Amino acid sequence: MVVETDRRSGFCFGVRNAVEIAEEALLRGEKVFSLGPIVHNDKEVERLASLGLVSVDHDQFRNLSDCNILIRAHGEPPETYSIAQKNNIRIIEATCPIVKKLQSRIRETWLKTKEDGGQVVIFGKPGHAEVVGLLGQANNEGILVADENDLGKVDVARPVYLFSQTTMGVTDYRKIRNLIYNRMKDLGVLDPDKYFRINNTICGQVSNREPHLKAFAMKHDAIIFVSGKESSNGKMLYSVCKSVNPETHFVSSADEIRKDWFLNKNSVGVCGATSTPKWLIEQIGDYISNL
Repeated sequence: MVVETDRRSGFCFGVRNAVEIAEEALLRGEKVFSLGPIVHNDKEVERLASLGLVSVDHDQFRNLSDCNILIRAHGEPPETYSIAQKNNIRIIEATCPIVKKLQSRIRETWLKTKEDGGQVVIFGKPGHAEVVGLLGQANNEGILVADENDLGKVDVARPVYLFSQTTMGVTDYRKIRNLIYNRMKDLGVLDPDKYFRINNTICGQVSNREPHLKAFAMKHDAIIFVSGKESSNGKMLYSVCKSVNPETHFVSSADEIRKDWFLNKNSVGVCGATSTPKWLIEQIGDYISNL
């Protein structure tokens, strides 16, 4: 049986950058707290914890002072920086540059809505760390849309500025975009193209992986998709693989693998999310090869 690990799977630039920043600080001997798990992958969190990285939640963060706190790739709302300044906490900035740019765009757009009565609409996962940070840029006055059932929150008679969490699926984003546009037309909005501003804010590294993983999944008899269970990107990319190859299996570690998945299989592909470390994908590939 041939086992192929996908060379393009593994950390995206933003996650890799955050992990490297954390490692550099830890190797200098600094005590570093991470505000939330640095990445949605338990195995990588465990590895960094062994180097000294301590994850804290937001309640614990409020009680810290005179220390180092790492802002992970997902980013944070303005309130977090205010608390850090008040408590003499040094920020180690590891927000993904793409997320940082998106935060600025949402902030600027929100200020503009004060003039034209528009709405900032964000397509994303409720409670996701990146989404919390994005909503914070609009003083939590933005409208979060998780799926078409949330579209009733959007007043299509007023200008709409649509953004997306960077790790959402392109197909789902297009669906939301089209539904809003059609509702505007049905209402008789004079010029939907003028009052509906669509911002293509899904990360290119994420959107480019969708067609690549489809092709990768189709060329193998079975797919082992490696991801943390809390990863939004992992769930999305797993469903992409599953849509073209029913023999796709989601695992977070090698001990979840079942031998019967490989009966009568000539080739197996191993791939993963943008939050999955390359070393874990290769480790699972080696484990399957040695079965």
